[in-house]
Amino acid sequence: MKLRRRLFLQLATCAAVLFAAPHIASAQNYPSKPVRLLVGFPAGGPADIGARLVAQWLSERLGQQVIVENRAGAATNLATEALVRAPADGYTLLFSMVSNAINATLYDNLSFNFIRDTTPVASFFLTPGVLMVNPAVPAKTVPEFIAYAKANPGKINLASAGPGTVPHIYAELFKMMTGTDMVLVHYRGAGPAMPDLISGRIQGMFDSVPSAIQHVKTGALRALAVTTAKRLDVLPDVPTVGETVAGYEASGWYGIVAPKNTPVEIVTKLNAVVNAIQADPQARARIAELGATPFAGSPADFAKFIAEDTEKWGKVIRGANIKPE
Repeated sequence: MKLRRRLFLQLATCAAVLFAAPHIASAQNYPSKPVRLLVGFPAGGPADIGARLVAQWLSERLGQQVIVENRAGAATNLATEALVRAPADGYTLLFSMVSNAINATLYDNLSFNFIRDTTPVASFFLTPGVLMVNPAVPAKTVPEFIAYAKANPGKINLASAGPGTVPHIYAELFKMMTGTDMVLVHYRGAGPAMPDLISGRIQGMFDSVPSAIQHVKTGALRALAVTTAKRLDVLPDVPTVGETVAGYEASGWYGIVAPKNTPVEIVTKLNAVVNAIQADPQARARIAELGATPFAGSPADFAKFIAEDTEKWGKVIRGANIKPE
């Protein structure tokens, strides 16, 4: 009986090794064909620009073409759903972003759970935000703006790129933490809101630095503060919101996630490549040109960051009772 049991255990062990061998080999040879990088927004926007830059860098280092595939719609949910349904073989990736953390609370009936159904691969870069006002607003600093808003409750309009968008939740967080009463005016994107902000029909707006910096530098808009924890090299004289509103910090982010159960060897390889890109001086300079900052770390670091960001914005969305259109 002992001999039979020993033989059974040996056969089981061999079977397990044989079953795992193709899996290990495929991971070692990865990638052996082109890789798709899904993006949840149309071509030409900030997310698409960032994704195509990342795809170029990955293609050069992986030796296989990384193809950007735009799956626009439902605030990145269509692209995320396509990723979740894709084989967990490393050949379909998602250019993930802060919208994924926001949507986890914003939408009630998603067919997926972003944290549960994806594998964080690598964080790539952070995109800071900036609070801007029309030059006609009689406030040159955040304390003055808060005082002005409290003296005029319900009379100051802040532009939003739509319910649940980054400009919207940044503004809601600011309102919560300052106890101010300002009206959020929703547009179909930050671009359509900009003419009204520049003309003075709208008094202020939170926007990403890459999108807003040109208007600030020309004087069309006045930057009161950046949303990051530290001041930015591209706007060195602009303070942070947190210098006045203790604890305020908000950043957009981009990274790469894969379907759940993607082999750890593939995740580790991709993470190492992404971190090497961010350490390259030319890549860092290009990221800085976009008004962003490198954001390297391990897959575990990225997973922890996503979970914390999801919880943070979930509280804002619930507290402000934000609903999608």
